[in-house]
Amino acid sequence: MNQTEGVYMTTEDIIISIFIEIDDSIPEIKKHPQAKLYPSELLTIGVLMALKGTSFRAFYRWLKRDYDQLFAGLPERSRLQRLLKNQQDLVNHLLSKPSFFSVIDSYPIELIFPIREGRSQKQIGKKSKDKGRWSVGIKLCWLINEEGKVVAWDFDTMNSPDKLFNTITEAFEGETIVLADYGFRDKDIEAIPKHIKFCPQGSWNERMHIETAFSMITNICNFKKLKHRVWEYVQARLAYVAAMFNVLLSLFHKIHPNARPFQMSIAEFSL
Repeated sequence: MNQTEGVYMTTEDIIISIFIEIDDSIPEIKKHPQAKLYPSELLTIGVLMALKGTSFRAFYRWLKRDYDQLFAGLPERSRLQRLLKNQQDLVNHLLSKPSFFSVIDSYPIELIFPIREGRSQKQIGKKSKDKGRWSVGIKLCWLINEEGKVVAWDFDTMNSPDKLFNTITEAFEGETIVLADYGFRDKDIEAIPKHIKFCPQGSWNERMHIETAFSMITNICNFKKLKHRVWEYVQARLAYVAAMFNVLLSLFHKIHPNARPFQMSIAEFSL
C-alpha cells in the first residue's frame, strides 16, 4: 500500500489512476478490430513495466496473476512484449513541452558485466567508465523542463560522447534555453545549437532537477541495469520510462495540490 496524506492507495488504485491519467492525456485512437487492448491500456502496461523495474518475464507473471481482470485478459507474454515494442510511438503523446529553461544530461545504464564483453556477436552495449567503474551498456539522454517532465530523449552506446545528443534539442530552438554541462561541448562550434548554454560546475542550480529525476528512476525503478539484449526492446523500455516519469509527476501534483509547483516525487507509486 502507498500512503498519500493519510489515504492509502492500493496497487490496484495506482494502476487505475495511471490508466485514467493516460486516457485523459492521449488523443482518441481507434482500436484495431482484432486487438485485445486499447491504446491507453497498452500504454498503461508499458508504464507499469517501467515502474516495476524487473525483467519482462517477472513483470508479466505479476501482472497476469494479480491484475489480469483489470485488462479483461492479457495477451500471451511474447505477443504483449512485441505489442509494447511495436506501439512505442504512442509514448510521444505523453512527452511534455519545453519551458523557458530546460536541462539536458546523460545517464549510463549497464546491460552486462564487463567480463562478459565480446562473448556474443549480438552484443549491443559498449564498454566505458561509469563513476570510475568499467561497465558495458548504453547511455540515455533526457531533456526535461522546469517541472522535471521529459521533453525529448535519445540513447546510444555507453562509449558515445554527450555531444552527440545535442541534436535532440534542435527541434526546440527558439522555444527554450537548454542548460548543459561541459560534457556536451563540441570543438565544431557550428555543430552546437545556439540555444544551448554551457554551465560551469556549481552554477545554475536548476540543473539539479535532472539529477533528482535520474536518482528517482534509479531507486524506484531499478533502472541502473537492464536485462534486454535486443536494441529494439531496449528502445521500447526507455520510451516507457520517459512516459512513466511524466505520468507519475502529473499524478503526484493532482494528488498533492498544495505541493510546490516544481516539487518532484514518484516514490509513493512504487510497486
